[in-house]
Amino acid sequence: MPRLPVKFLQFPVSCRLTPDSQSPLLLYLVPQRLPLLSQIFYVNPRYILFIHLVVNDMIQLTTTVSLFVLSYVYYTINVSLCCVLVTLTVFTTMNTPLNLAVMAAECYVAICLPLRHAEFCTVRRTYAAIGCIWAVSALSALTDVFLVVATQPAATLFHSTMPCKRETLFRHPVHLRKRDVSFAVYLVVVWLALLFSYVQIFLAARASKASAGDTQKARNTVLLHGFQLLLCMLTYVAHLIRGALTLSFPRHYVNIVFASYVVVQIVPRLLSPVVYGLRDKTFRQHLRKYLLCKVRSGVTP
Repeated sequence: MPRLPVKFLQFPVSCRLTPDSQSPLLLYLVPQRLPLLSQIFYVNPRYILFIHLVVNDMIQLTTTVSLFVLSYVYYTINVSLCCVLVTLTVFTTMNTPLNLAVMAAECYVAICLPLRHAEFCTVRRTYAAIGCIWAVSALSALTDVFLVVATQPAATLFHSTMPCKRETLFRHPVHLRKRDVSFAVYLVVVWLALLFSYVQIFLAARASKASAGDTQKARNTVLLHGFQLLLCMLTYVAHLIRGALTLSFPRHYVNIVFASYVVVQIVPRLLSPVVYGLRDKTFRQHLRKYLLCKVRSGVTP
């Protein structure tokens, strides 16, 4: 069933209830009408990708924090639980740079090819792109699980315990070689896609007839996106940096691992809602309405 546009709903709804207005009908209308204000988030590819990015990062942070807590509390956990957590973590960690690359491509089409945007960036193709992101991440993560099952006796492996880290679970030399090769391929492909997209966006902003203030704003946006993307790209080289620091400062291994986790995993995911959400005018307007708990909509004749 097609969704009704928001403009057809114009009766006022407010969360500021007075003693005379606290009726069951109004209490029912408030939660029913709130989702109708955000129809743009269902049909705009940019917001679909952004929401997928936020949900993916929530899952990633939940699993990684769980791994950190379990490693500090129990040190060793069951391999079956560890395999599930590590695999889900690898899924969601690999999804983030790929999702950002797709968002950069959508932004490139919107700015550099505005007349073809509606043709190229449809809702169906957006969901297909999200499916491809998960498929590519699954190809990398599930291959490690299959190698574990194939190279170690599963009957005893999944009933044992071990420190739950990717390096201890996927410790076969084939795993390490495959990780290095796959990270190198992802790094090159994602970096080239991001570099091409944002260079073209920056050149289009400079070539446009916009005011100096708009050009400056576009340049600042590209730089901010570039900084956030650079932090996300550290995912592909974090193990190399962490290994080099561990060799130089072996006594500070725990501090190095924790600092690496904060810089590589947490900080980029804290910046994503700010860079792609709060700086967006439409998203900020809807968020302000919800935070103020005051929404107005209605039906026009």
